[in-house]
Amino acid sequence: MSTSTNSYHHGDLRAALVAAAIEMLEAGEAYSMRAVARRAGVSQTAPYRHFADRDALDSAVAIEGFHDLREAIAEVLADAQEQMSPVDLLSELGVAYVDFALRRPAVFRLMFGNECDEADSDRVQASQALHALLNDVLDRLFPGQASPELATALWSLAHGLAFLHLDGKYRPEPAEEVAARIRASVAAILALDRA
Repeated sequence: MSTSTNSYHHGDLRAALVAAAIEMLEAGEAYSMRAVARRAGVSQTAPYRHFADRDALDSAVAIEGFHDLREAIAEVLADAQEQMSPVDLLSELGVAYVDFALRRPAVFRLMFGNECDEADSDRVQASQALHALLNDVLDRLFPGQASPELATALWSLAHGLAFLHLDGKYRPEPAEEVAARIRASVAAILALDRA
């Protein structure tokens, strides 16, 4: 009897299961509770110690994705130079958003592929933390002028471009060409909004 798959001796099983699920999604492998357990090297029943079902595991993967995306956005903000214009900064945030989607398409689809379930408070909070960060940026860039509509327009732009690329509506392109399209699109929206 193998102790790695039949007994529960794992340092952080929950994190290992989420990591295994993400690896499988990103590799395009068949993804089930049983397969995730196998990938993590634990028994078939071990995932149920932390996740009631596949939906609960999906939610944990989505939460991890939201945290990772928020981290990518925060890195752009940390690296931003004070002399960057609002258009340049928002463009770079858009580039980071689309880049995340293109690097981690299966996780990105999982994050946004389901209707929001208010009962899943952790997933809702992870999503709201990302939105709050972006709203704070807009409030700082446009004191007293930022609006929910501008936030929605910019998010819709980045999100739409991400899915246009993921769904093959734009042909695969070098990263710099994708970034140039995002920068030009953000500049166009902000020029219209401020006209």
